[in-house]
Amino acid sequence: MREPLSVVVTTLNNADTLETCLASVAWADEMVLLDSGSEDGTLEIARKYSARISQQEFQGYSKQKQSAIDLATHAWVLLLDADEALGDGAHAVIEQALESPSVAGFRLPRREQMFWTFQHDFSWTNAHLRLFDRRRGRMNQVPVHAAPEVDGPVRTLRRAVFLHHGEPDIATKVAKINAYSSGLVAHKLQRRVRFVRTRLLLYPPVFFLRQYLVKRYFLNGWAGFISAATGAFYVFLKYAKVYEARKVKRRD
Repeated sequence: MREPLSVVVTTLNNADTLETCLASVAWADEMVLLDSGSEDGTLEIARKYSARISQQEFQGYSKQKQSAIDLATHAWVLLLDADEALGDGAHAVIEQALESPSVAGFRLPRREQMFWTFQHDFSWTNAHLRLFDRRRGRMNQVPVHAAPEVDGPVRTLRRAVFLHHGEPDIATKVAKINAYSSGLVAHKLQRRVRFVRTRLLLYPPVFFLRQYLVKRYFLNGWAGFISAATGAFYVFLKYAKVYEARKVKRRD
C-alpha cells in the first residue's frame, strides 16, 4: 500500500490551464489549492475537482508555495504549478514509487511547451524535485525560481514526466523573461556576482549552444531554435540588468 498523497497548487487567475492540471492528478488523496485573489474561473474549476481551497495574499514565490505545502494533510506532497500537469503514465510510476519509499523525495522530468508544440521526446528534459516528504523539506529562498529542498537522498523518476503549459506563444515567453530577469537583479546584487561583464559577453552564446545542440532542441525545428535563442536572451538580460543597476548605484 502506498503513502497517501497531497497535491499542492498555488493559483492566480489560472482558469486557462488549471483544469488540465487537476484532471491529471484527480486520483490523489487530497488536492490543496492556495489562491492569491483569482477573479476568473479558477476557484470554480478547483471546486469541480473537490480541491480544498484557501486564500492568501501573494507573499512571494517561496513563501506562498511553503504556505500551500503547510496546508497539506499528508506527509508526501506533489507540488505543481497551475500550468503544469502529469503526463501519460506518470500516475502508475508515482503510485509504485510511494510504496515504502526509501528516499526523501523524487525528481520528475519536465517537458516544456515550445510555443505551438512540446519538446521532442528525444530532447533533454530537466528534472525537478516535486514529489517529496514535507517533513524533511522546505522551499528555498530563491526569489523567482524557488524550489523545495530536502534533507535526505533524492531519486529521479525518469518515466514520471510532467508537462509545462507555460509558454503558448513568443510574446508570453518574452514577458516572462523581462519579469524574471528584473526579479533576479536584487538577488544577484546581494550575492555580489563577479565578472558580470564577462558573463554578459560569453554566457548567452554558450547557453544557446548548450540548449540547441547539447540538449537537442534542434529536434524541435524552428520552435527549438526560437526557444534556445530567447533563453540566451534571458541570461543576457539578467546580467545586463545587474550591470545597469550597479552603474546607477555608483552614480547615485
